[in-house]
Amino acid sequence: MASSAAWLTFLALSLLAFPCAMAKKTYIVQMKEQSVPGTFNTSLDWYSANLQSLAPGVANILYVYSEAFHGYAVSLELHQAEALRSSDTVLGVYEDIMYHLHTTRTPSFLKVEDEFGLWPGTGNPAKETDQTFPEVIIGLIDTGVFPESKSFEDSGFPEVPARWKGKCVKGPDFDPQLCNKKLIGAYFYAKGYIEALEGNMTEVQTPRDHDGHGTHTSSTAAGSPVANASLLGSARGIARGMAPHARVASYKVCWVNGCTSSDILAAMDQAIKDGVDVISLSLGGGDGAYYETTIAIGAFTAMEKGIFVSASAGNEGPQLGTLSNGAPWIMTVGASSLDRNFPAHALLGNKMRFAGESMCGGPGMGKKLVGLVYNKGNESSLCLPGSLDRRVVRGKVVLCDRGINARFEKGVVVRDAGGVGMILVNTAEDGEELLADCHLIPTVHLGAKAGIVIREYAKTDRNPTALVITSAQEVNVRPTPVVAAFSSRGPYFQSVQILKPDVIGPGVNILASWPDYVSPTELPIDKRSVQFNIISGTSMSCPHVSGVAALFKAAHPTWSTSAIKSALMTTAYAHDNTRKPITDAADGTPTSPWGLGAGHIDPRKALSPGLVYDLTADDYVAFVCSLNYTIKQVQSTVRRTNVTCSTKLSDPGQLNYPSFSVLFGPNRKVVRYSREVTNVGDAGSVYKVAVQAPSTVAVRVKPRRLVFGKVGEKQRYTVTFVARNKTDETHGGSITWKNRQHRVRSPVGFLWGES
Repeated sequence: MASSAAWLTFLALSLLAFPCAMAKKTYIVQMKEQSVPGTFNTSLDWYSANLQSLAPGVANILYVYSEAFHGYAVSLELHQAEALRSSDTVLGVYEDIMYHLHTTRTPSFLKVEDEFGLWPGTGNPAKETDQTFPEVIIGLIDTGVFPESKSFEDSGFPEVPARWKGKCVKGPDFDPQLCNKKLIGAYFYAKGYIEALEGNMTEVQTPRDHDGHGTHTSSTAAGSPVANASLLGSARGIARGMAPHARVASYKVCWVNGCTSSDILAAMDQAIKDGVDVISLSLGGGDGAYYETTIAIGAFTAMEKGIFVSASAGNEGPQLGTLSNGAPWIMTVGASSLDRNFPAHALLGNKMRFAGESMCGGPGMGKKLVGLVYNKGNESSLCLPGSLDRRVVRGKVVLCDRGINARFEKGVVVRDAGGVGMILVNTAEDGEELLADCHLIPTVHLGAKAGIVIREYAKTDRNPTALVITSAQEVNVRPTPVVAAFSSRGPYFQSVQILKPDVIGPGVNILASWPDYVSPTELPIDKRSVQFNIISGTSMSCPHVSGVAALFKAAHPTWSTSAIKSALMTTAYAHDNTRKPITDAADGTPTSPWGLGAGHIDPRKALSPGLVYDLTADDYVAFVCSLNYTIKQVQSTVRRTNVTCSTKLSDPGQLNYPSFSVLFGPNRKVVRYSREVTNVGDAGSVYKVAVQAPSTVAVRVKPRRLVFGKVGEKQRYTVTFVARNKTDETHGGSITWKNRQHRVRSPVGFLWGES
């Protein structure tokens, strides 16, 4: 389903292995953390000497990693990689893999227009007299940046903070002078990518964004306010990021064919070294175990250094178990809809009318119905390039099934064959999810149910006719939010005892900045120039959370990254604006915890969560030790060579996480977990527990009342889950501690295993 859209391809797309025919491949070599021997001046000298002794004849090292990872990337033959694996100085050798991208109203929808009054001029009188800027820097690892965008203007910004160690590097089409007090860092990384293409890279090596994705995510997270922003007149308003006073650093790692893990790790290494406060990753793939997933390893180091890491869950939904970036020290973000639609309708000759979505499409079709064409059972039903017969299509509306090629490309195929309009319908796999694309001809996108009816009409009526009608945008749409069908679902099989995703955020039809030299569809035939574009994906929901995390870094500078995550999770809401459980766009039913996580972020409530579930790096080490890894594999994951796992959790689910994932089985019908909460509310706070669970599960909480005498005090509680009957993953529950001021809700997901 996600593959049918160019932007739903992170816009977490599938993981690709490099061709087996390559004699050499790039490997990431993790060295044991130790001081450089005195006989060597640098880590590079030491690594090179060590490499030559174990694998003579190896060419130059591509990258040396020092912050996110201890080691290097190098091109090796298989036998050389095996030789390194046998060395006592080496923790691990991992084959470089290819990841892919997961692709105005949101500040008001999330109620962060004033940034909580944290910056001068945003509503806090104290800040008006005390012109102190909370300095927060967001590092975005993506496709680069369009520095000329108004979203990166620095009017009113103070000087770049002295603690910043980053810079902007030169490219053939990128002058470092384009950076300013807002855009303070710009890099590019392509060494691993070039090796993956066997040296056949034709793209310009530059920090500049030639795709649009990186500019879109950067401006979503922290774009400066831009008045009168729109996509060819649609979604007009003030475009601003979640944290418009935050600084932006761009680390380009993604190119036309993807992003290699060696390049991503180099960017994470640099971002940590530069001094970012938040790392935002709108990319992903098929993760392996934690000890062989470099993003997870790099994110662990970032977490240890107090850097908040958020990442997109992926766009492989609605199937279960498709989620990326699920390490518990990463904030994993799913996608949901906004309270804004771009309505369009299909009117048939039999008077039936179907409501859908679309944008752009030119001047329209007028008011006259024309012939409707649909060819079932061949490529023309999918409107693939070259599949339509101009003699049949000319002057008519074409019914196209979603799938295989990009949605807007189908419209180009129809137009080139002489068609005057398109009705794009979902298949059963896509369900009822609708996306507003900027089409070149009048188009309406409809759900699977409407598709069944229209296909039957086109097949049985002697003279089927249709008219496509587009309208102005609608706001305050109900119900909202809805979990996007494309949003990847848990469980995360590397650790099913941790409920993932963590939260959902706006990721459908998101307006943000765009390079004016990249068309809104990115099709060569599309010559339109825009400064803003509307796209969808968990790639879009991730930077929303990254920007909100930056606000929290400013509001609560002493909080740990896990405390910020806890606040966002326990205050998230699980009901839509009709006060009913949030539903799934795939089928309209209430979504499960594996799609919803804790719920939709509510930044204002999260600012004062009452209680938080805090975690230290040592807690995460104890978690990794409970995963049945070898000591060497644990050391690789947490980048600590002195770890012996003398302290570990009795069960991975005992991690002090703000949610619960309960795995039952024929021989495991009772599960007991403990949690510790810290009072960040008022002294003297008292909380009582409320439990929600399906009828198949009994839940007991002890104690049922928590009393906190002072701020910062910690209290523990234990939850016992008992399976009365076999459970299924669609029904979840919650544990909520509440008083008059706060509701601290932890979602519970249930799974039934084989044993």
